[in-house]
Amino acid sequence: MSKLYQKLLSLTILSASVLLLPFHSYAKTEIHYDLEPYSVGNPKAPVVVQEWFSLTCTHCAHFALNEFPKIQKQLIDSGKIRYEFHDFPMDKMGLTAAMVAHALPHNRYLPFINAVFSRQMTLFFGYAPSAKQEDEKNVDHSKSPMERLQQEAAFAGIGKDEFDAIANDEKTQQFFLEQVQKDTDKYNIAGTPFFRFNNISFKEDPKTYEKFEDLVKQAR
Repeated sequence: MSKLYQKLLSLTILSASVLLLPFHSYAKTEIHYDLEPYSVGNPKAPVVVQEWFSLTCTHCAHFALNEFPKIQKQLIDSGKIRYEFHDFPMDKMGLTAAMVAHALPHNRYLPFINAVFSRQMTLFFGYAPSAKQEDEKNVDHSKSPMERLQQEAAFAGIGKDEFDAIANDEKTQQFFLEQVQKDTDKYNIAGTPFFRFNNISFKEDPKTYEKFEDLVKQAR
């Protein structure tokens, strides 16, 4: 078992059995998950780009907010690439946020992901939107990260009972953590973001659109 997977397993209490069914019940609240990777773009595009990311990863947030909009406009909307999003939660908060995203209707997945990334420092670390990360005075201790995430989920249409059901859904937690382990073993993923351009792996944030475009060209 990899050290990464051991760390993830320690973040939540998991059931002994794995039941990969889309419906689970908690406090009489039924949750439906779409557990397939979210994808956008031309299904017949010559290049398929896959990204593994965690919603608590600051490098992933940088990529999503600063690079992805241009990628979507120039490469996805033009039909040059198909893009797949693979949730790769690295901690309890990232895991719960990923589960919320997959419990939303298909067309709300990407807006929720972008909303979480845009408010990542506030949601998970408590910093005011304009605060410097090292300024302890600007940390909001009045709410826990889970409480702030619950509020963010409410904006996306997930009620309190639904959120509690998702946060306590051990079977779906198990599904995500098992998938993390499978992808880690298959692609040797050591951190996020991690990309594959067709069969070519790239193990970090490309940092610029130009670098990303160059990787797409190499994969053709």
